[in-house]
Amino acid sequence: MELSVIVPTFNEGPNVAELVRRIGAALAGTDFEIVFVDDSTDKTPDVIAQVADAADFPVRLIHRDAPDAGLGGAVLEGFHAARARWCLVMDGDLQHPPEDIPRMVDRAARGDVDVVVASRYIAGGTSGGLAGATRTAVSRASTALTKSMFPRKLHGCSDPMTGFFLVDRDAVELDQLRPRGFKILLEILARRQMRVGEIPFAFATRFAGESKASFTQGIRFLTQLAMLRFGRMSAFALVGGVGAIANLIIMWGLIRLGMEYVVAAIIASEITIIANFVLLEYLVFADMRAESGRMRSRFIKSFTFNNIEALVRIPVMSVLVESAHVPSVLAAALTLLAAFVVRFVFHALVVYAPKRMAAVAAAEPAVAQAGGRTLES
Repeated sequence: MELSVIVPTFNEGPNVAELVRRIGAALAGTDFEIVFVDDSTDKTPDVIAQVADAADFPVRLIHRDAPDAGLGGAVLEGFHAARARWCLVMDGDLQHPPEDIPRMVDRAARGDVDVVVASRYIAGGTSGGLAGATRTAVSRASTALTKSMFPRKLHGCSDPMTGFFLVDRDAVELDQLRPRGFKILLEILARRQMRVGEIPFAFATRFAGESKASFTQGIRFLTQLAMLRFGRMSAFALVGGVGAIANLIIMWGLIRLGMEYVVAAIIASEITIIANFVLLEYLVFADMRAESGRMRSRFIKSFTFNNIEALVRIPVMSVLVESAHVPSVLAAALTLLAAFVVRFVFHALVVYAPKRMAAVAAAEPAVAQAGGRTLES
């Protein structure tokens, strides 16, 4: 097989038939397959099954009942399932025109690249499908930030944030990828030096449905960027920094309302302890959750430790305020900074430590089989 087209989908039913039709027309005469990796909560899997039955080329469906790592995780699963060495990744909303696929294949056929990127930001490309000036500005700024953090590995890539690319699967160390959210190409390019070629493309408007971009995806992108550049501790610092700022704002607000500063510090700590745990679960340690026991157990460990830490930290803060005459909010900031390293070490080595019990190992095959179902046509 010459080509596997991997399409991650989430509630994209109205787009499926038109997408398959246009891919089929663009790749007529090519030995290819389409692999849908679907995380939908609506009838999209049924639509894909119906379209697959009518197609005269292989259309496969992998439906993930328990999606992990967002769109990037879906693409990674598609890589593992693909039958061809060359894998083309594209969205299911037709903002990536299937008619550009042959040009990408022709560029790869020269034999001098590992990845062919369809770029919005080289001559001949446009980003007109982005919804409004704000999203365009955010996209440009994100691209500039990303390229500044990986100046060597992204030197030959003008659009590392695109979701439309062709990659030689043999050139990618799949086991090293740790996708989070949308930006799977960034994950691939930042892990090792790749030979990159580009073609321009016009980013189209959606055929049907609504954009999945959100504030949460933006936070996941920043976390992914931090972990790729600086490692897990930096992502922990990002979450901790957000939590510390929230802690100080809550404490400041309660003091302004007349509450005594120690009580305000306790309330602010409890709120941010719970919020930080949620962020750690889904952003920083998402790839370690499956092997670290139940979420309830992790929460109890994290909550207990952070409260013990607060029992130590808040009296120290009080000493700084009463004895050293440090302003209360500044004293809180200093003690939060001092607690950061201890918190990280505890969470990495205790809360999210892999469970090596026989029962967990025995359950893994069952979990893997229960994770999704596969349909082939």
